[in-house]
Amino acid sequence: MKKVLAFKGSPRNNGNSTILLDRFLKGSQTNNAIVEQIDAYKININYCRGCLRCNVLRRCMIENDDWQELSKKILDADIIIFATPVYFHHLPAPLKIILDRFRSFMHIMMNENGLVHTPWVKWNKDFVLLLSMGTVEDEDAQPIIDLFDFVRKSLGEHNRVYTIKAKRVAMEKQVALPEEKLAILYKKLRLPQKLVHTDYLENQEVLKNAFDLGKKLTI
Repeated sequence: MKKVLAFKGSPRNNGNSTILLDRFLKGSQTNNAIVEQIDAYKININYCRGCLRCNVLRRCMIENDDWQELSKKILDADIIIFATPVYFHHLPAPLKIILDRFRSFMHIMMNENGLVHTPWVKWNKDFVLLLSMGTVEDEDAQPIIDLFDFVRKSLGEHNRVYTIKAKRVAMEKQVALPEEKLAILYKKLRLPQKLVHTDYLENQEVLKNAFDLGKKLTI
């Protein structure tokens, strides 16, 4: 059975990215995947200090937080999910703090051409980005996608990244609203009613894609 580790990056209990995560996990449960969810806002993770001691110790030297236990879960997982809203073109701060600590998973050496990243152990994992964004412009989420593409390559050539984006969603539960309630919301937000039907269909497709991806990756 596949092991799934999911990081929730929304401060909202019913955030759109959390709904996407729920759909993904329902898909994964059809294959009896082992799932653990972690709320990035509740876990105790300190900032990376850039001390570079992990280059020698092969682990992060920061103590008195949850990283030691969390790092074991990350290494043990087959699938790592970051379910998050897009904040100012990037990840919310609690998720970025966690991702910065990934530095300890690899040795980094400087040479004349730049930096060489060598993971301490071989990685073969699926990274999944479940993103909710207020805009319909793909560029809004591109910095996050670029960052994870860098992480994927830095941790080994056998890693993969999958991205699902819910667009023009800003209110809680919006991605899962019935069409008639979406119409009421758009009226309150002063959005054209002509967008309602198309956006509703796109939201339904995004939810289906999240379920299908959860099912596919856990076979």
